Amino acid sequence: MRVPTHIHSLTTGTARVGLILNPLGGQARKRLHAIKQLLSDMPQILQWQVTCVQDFDFAVTAAIESQLDWLIIVGGDGTVQGILNRLLGKLSSENWPLLTVIPGGTTNMTALDLGSRDKPDEMLKRLKHYLHQPAPRPAPLRVERPVLCITQTGQENIYGMFLGLGLIARGVKFSRSRIKQIGVTGNLFTALIVLRSIIGTFMGRPHPEWAPVNIATVDGTGATHRENYLFVLVSALEHLLMGIRPYWGIERAPLHVTFVRQQSKRFWYAIWPLITGRGHTLREEHGYVSYNTPLLELSLDDDYIVDGELFHASLQHGPLRISASGPLTFLVL
Repeated sequence: MRVPTHIHSLTTGTARVGLILNPLGGQARKRLHAIKQLLSDMPQILQWQVTCVQDFDFAVTAAIESQLDWLIIVGGDGTVQGILNRLLGKLSSENWPLLTVIPGGTTNMTALDLGSRDKPDEMLKRLKHYLHQPAPRPAPLRVERPVLCITQTGQENIYGMFLGLGLIARGVKFSRSRIKQIGVTGNLFTALIVLRSIIGTFMGRPHPEWAPVNIATVDGTGATHRENYLFVLVSALEHLLMGIRPYWGIERAPLHVTFVRQQSKRFWYAIWPLITGRGHTLREEHGYVSYNTPLLELSLDDDYIVDGELFHASLQHGPLRISASGPLTFLVL
């Protein structure tokens, strides 16, 4: 990855800069007039809008052909995933551009973890100010994160920052219905999804839509273990939405993994340690497991999410293999 070259281009004012905007994102839609006005004041940036699959394909292909030093994404987690999926799938790692994520979606977990916490128009104002500075100018703050690379035999690779199974995937399915249509966004949106998932499981809703996920794993001895889990998460991010950090592994490895079994003990008590970063107080024999790893293989036939986008894993294609790519270098405005 040519990070020093890209940084040099930025500081000397010679960088090729591109921006991809999803105008339909929850935060972007609310401030679209201001966003478009600011973008019109930055004609030196190559700009694309994406609202459908064809737009994503065109925009990422054009960005690659433009040999960008810096690519800015204005959108939510789904938009980031769609762009990373195409960018990393088509471009070798040594040619990846620097990235910035401006939170423009309904959920903005990746942007928040990277330190991008302001409204999209406020961040674009800072971008405009930065690009109008005379050279030499300072480089923005850099943050590195690995990327999940999810592979399964016969399927195209999927890239993203967060993978969820069980209640997490069920909650996203629910979010595609009435709750999203009323215009709720951000942390409140996420809290409602999580609350609905928990209630559906523990308050007399034994419906398949809230069923646990059945997964087979292979331990270090080669033995296969099949278990029902309330949820499983694999993350390249340090924090998730609402600032929670529901993993507590100590291994020096890029991917954070947490398993919570269906028959876990004292689940209601465990919620607080899970969301406050105190999961180390939970015990494996009670159904709570967390560790860091460079690679994970899961055998299942069920839905899963990557950055809020739904996918399906099928046993007929073999295990779902999750590894770390990158890292990617992000700039924070």
